[in-house]
Amino acid sequence: MSSSEDLIRLWPAAGVRVRSGDLELRWIDDDLLLELAELAARGVHAPDAMPFEHPWTRGTPDEVARSVLAYQWKMRAEVSPAKFVLELGVLIDGEPVGVQGLVAHEWPVLRRVTTGSWLGLAHQGRGIGRRMRVLALHLAFAGLAAREAATGAFADNPASNGVTRRLGYEENGSVLVSREGVAALHHNFRMTREQWGRLREQHATILGSPVAMDGVDALRGFLGAPPA
Repeated sequence: MSSSEDLIRLWPAAGVRVRSGDLELRWIDDDLLLELAELAARGVHAPDAMPFEHPWTRGTPDEVARSVLAYQWKMRAEVSPAKFVLELGVLIDGEPVGVQGLVAHEWPVLRRVTTGSWLGLAHQGRGIGRRMRVLALHLAFAGLAAREAATGAFADNPASNGVTRRLGYEENGSVLVSREGVAALHHNFRMTREQWGRLREQHATILGSPVAMDGVDALRGFLGAPPA
């Protein structure tokens, strides 16, 4: 048995891979992590914007890259039934373009996941954000048997809010969040399993290709969720 097979056996999240056409979400190993850190160092948003509650994109390119490394190394261990943070690299034709994350607490009981993501500046405005969210929803509902998926974005992030609304989420209230020392309005959204079921045909059209999932059955069993 190879070292990669041993790793996946002991830590099933390491074997997760979800694909549709040229789009892929997969576990972030060290080689991919370095590429993603360098991608983030080249820019994730305009200097006068801040789409994240924690301003990890502030600083020199090396400081931003180190923030990506430190966060991802820490989150690798956060995969358990009590809490999981599943961070997946986003690739287009094998090229890293961003990160798609899924976070949940008390998964066997609640089966509620929250998604978040980022894309390198050079890859924005091409519809990738919408496709990777649809693929993440497929992973959550069809792969992991989620009951509900939540997401959110600051009010001054129209691109993210627009993607969310077009994908059929329902609005779930707005709250003030401290961002860089200032109160900022944050919109929340949710999608139930039933809503996702009604939207599957629309989402399939957005993806344009069938979805293939590897390693998801093992992860679902590890997390204590029922069969999808």
